[in-house]
Amino acid sequence: MKRSEHSRHGKVVLLTGASVGLGLAIARRLLEDESLHLVLTARAESLSRFAELGIDASDRVWLRALDITNDAERRAVVEEIDAELGGVNILVNNAGITYRTVAEYATAAELSHQMNVNYEGPMALAALVLPSMRRRRTGHIIQISSAGGLVAMPTMGLYSASKFALEAASEAMYYEVRPFGVRVTLVLPGFVNSPAYKHAVVGLLSRRATEQTNDPYHPHFENMDRMIGSMMSLTSATPESVARRVVKLMHRRRAPLRLLATWDARLLWWFRRFTPQGPYVWMTYRALPGIRKWGLPSEEENPQSTSSPARRTQPF
Repeated sequence: MKRSEHSRHGKVVLLTGASVGLGLAIARRLLEDESLHLVLTARAESLSRFAELGIDASDRVWLRALDITNDAERRAVVEEIDAELGGVNILVNNAGITYRTVAEYATAAELSHQMNVNYEGPMALAALVLPSMRRRRTGHIIQISSAGGLVAMPTMGLYSASKFALEAASEAMYYEVRPFGVRVTLVLPGFVNSPAYKHAVVGLLSRRATEQTNDPYHPHFENMDRMIGSMMSLTSATPESVARRVVKLMHRRRAPLRLLATWDARLLWWFRRFTPQGPYVWMTYRALPGIRKWGLPSEEENPQSTSSPARRTQPF
């Protein structure tokens, strides 16, 4: 096992989804610390972005292809790090995807892909780095979650389901690995001022709902789009401000189970935790944008309608 580079560069940080958004912001801050050996990953088709962004491979900066859903690629990256550098010290599971759909229109394929990227893949990668961390009795696994893992919003159910799952599994892992000196932290940003929301994947059947005003769920998408867009453009939180908190977290001796990375995430945490269920549900429902227009009769409810969602072929 080659230890020279590990000792020369100190801690080894494995960061997924490093070519865009929050992942890129974290990567840029980590690049400033020359004591770290960085393994920055992205999907194979996105690797060229690093060069375009001025991030070049070097002795201490590895650029590797990694689709978080691909078991072979996960194993190849971790095995290379174990063999050449002695193992991962800090894993930042940042790669993720956002599906936008309502429950009635979600397909089995969409649900599976959402869970695979945001939950199954990150947990599988964490499992691969744990043996080395456990043997060395040190390590830190940082899971980039979301305020969507605290509360669920209409049209964002699949995304929240994946983050709720990541929250639960990571909390269990926190207790499992703490006796070995390994830390686990969930980072929960709320709304962040970035164009990331525009890159959300709109489900196949939900796409029609966003485009056709006679679809019964059109008001849901129209009003939620407006609200989320406004919140993201008005918030002071940015990928860079969240990245600063993530990097600062890496240097904490006593890392918390959860880091609420923005003011609205902290507000939602306290609101959800201390508001009784009845008032919580009532207030949340009443606060939904344009709620009075949701559920009004539409042509879609006519059984003779040719665009009925009954055409759905992949229920779950």
